[in-house]
Amino acid sequence: MSLRISWQDVDSLHRFDNALKALGSKKMGQGANRAVNRAGDMARTQVRRELARQTGLKRRTIVKAVKTARSTPQTLVYRMSAWGGDVSLKHFRARETRAGVSAAPFGKRTVFEGAFMRAGFWPNRVVKPSWNGHVFKRVGAARLPIEKQKSGVIIPNEMVQGETRDAFRSTVARVLPQRVAHEIGRLTKGVVS
Repeated sequence: MSLRISWQDVDSLHRFDNALKALGSKKMGQGANRAVNRAGDMARTQVRRELARQTGLKRRTIVKAVKTARSTPQTLVYRMSAWGGDVSLKHFRARETRAGVSAAPFGKRTVFEGAFMRAGFWPNRVVKPSWNGHVFKRVGAARLPIEKQKSGVIIPNEMVQGETRDAFRSTVARVLPQRVAHEIGRLTKGVVS
């Protein structure tokens, strides 16, 4: 079995040769970097959207919490990171009711019985500026001490599980090959596509 390639047009052969040289050059590293960053940015958008839905936090809170380190031609690594611990209950549209505080961690509205956001007796409750909108609950039977209530939502943990993880994986799997093909076509001026 033999392979035979013939060219009718010498100009096409030169064009193909130039396209292959472009793929082996520093420009290919730059093109791959553009593809990784574009796919990463699109995945970041999906991660933020799903993370807001999954945790019940506002999108602007998620945007502040999820940071990215973009790829370089040398590394070709796009990183998304988040930090923080158990998010305070006040960030989940908390409001005080007679039974306790109603908030929506994980996107599900729940009443936290015995919790409070204001001081005083019903119905003349007053907002305490020093409490800064936080939700509290008494530790024992006495009036004091009180402790700040947490939601159980930990953004770094939520980022790597459930719908958020799936959104990241599916977006990268779909977009990255398309972007690499686009960059190869762009570098070779359409000869290789």
